[in-house]
Amino acid sequence: MDKDARQKWANIMSFENISQLDFAFIWVFLILPLPLLVRLILPAAPDTSNASLRIPFYQKIQSGIITYKKPRSLYRLILATAIWLLLVVAAARPQFVGETVRQPLAGRSLMMAVDISGSMQINDMVISSRAVTRLAAVKAVASDFIIKREGDRIGLILFGSQAYLQAPLTFDRKTVSILLNEAALGLAGRETAIGDAIGLAVKRLRDEPEANRVLILLTDGANTAGNVDPLKAADLAAQEKVKIYTIGVGADDRIIQTPFGKRRVGGTDLDEPSLKAIAEKTKGRYFRARDVEGLLKIYDVLDKIEPLSKDELSYRPIKELFRYPLALALLLSALLALLGYFSFGLKKVSNPKKEELV
Repeated sequence: MDKDARQKWANIMSFENISQLDFAFIWVFLILPLPLLVRLILPAAPDTSNASLRIPFYQKIQSGIITYKKPRSLYRLILATAIWLLLVVAAARPQFVGETVRQPLAGRSLMMAVDISGSMQINDMVISSRAVTRLAAVKAVASDFIIKREGDRIGLILFGSQAYLQAPLTFDRKTVSILLNEAALGLAGRETAIGDAIGLAVKRLRDEPEANRVLILLTDGANTAGNVDPLKAADLAAQEKVKIYTIGVGADDRIIQTPFGKRRVGGTDLDEPSLKAIAEKTKGRYFRARDVEGLLKIYDVLDKIEPLSKDELSYRPIKELFRYPLALALLLSALLALLGYFSFGLKKVSNPKKEELV
């Protein structure tokens, strides 16, 4: 068994990972013998079974005189004992303590801006020996990157001729990944508005802590649309302390031989100088992704540059159980009252010899 496996097994077997029943005020059980102590210490109540009340007109109402059978006390004692035990258990506040839940403390506020312009449909990327579009490659790699960023708030911007906020900053990484995979080519237009995408990201990140503002910008072209110049947007991002990592996507030009002659495939209109300048202005970095493997390496580098939060917030969920013994005690009390009422059987007295009510 390797070291990681041993550590995992130790964590599973640790006390913190075992669900258990606990009592918040276990000292309350010290009062369990209290009724017995009261019975032993205090004097018993006087016996009034022979007491009588003499009335002068007894003969006139003798036909309506009733007496009561003394109820048996065993079941009353058992019920009273059970009620007392349940009340003490409820007062001790029983709790079900679940397994330890660990949550990383909030890390980066990370916004991803993904180019979905028309040029992202070029099939010059390869996944599992199959040619796929640039957008498909970005989806495959970026989705996994998003899921792994535990503790980070992730947001998603899609841009083409215009920039749209597809997902605000959220801890729900799964939903952001789904929204990225559902993005369609050309949904935001066929051109590329890099400056607008940066401006929108800055707007969404400016209220976040300065040290955590990060933008990852993926594009395969140059800025051809929008109202904001990319370098001007980068200056604004630098003022707002937003760090931008730019990724240029797309294979280099190459010539292939076809039955119809030579054909130029791949290639991109990528404006690398501008993307490098954007990264430098904001103290970020520029990366070039010519294939899926290169894109994977870029995300590995980003994980090292912008590491996940190592600090964890752990807690054990607690479910309060006191209401159950308390409710049962109330039910038994009602049952005791009802049984006590019906146990007093009415018995009519006929031909009484004494003018007294027993």
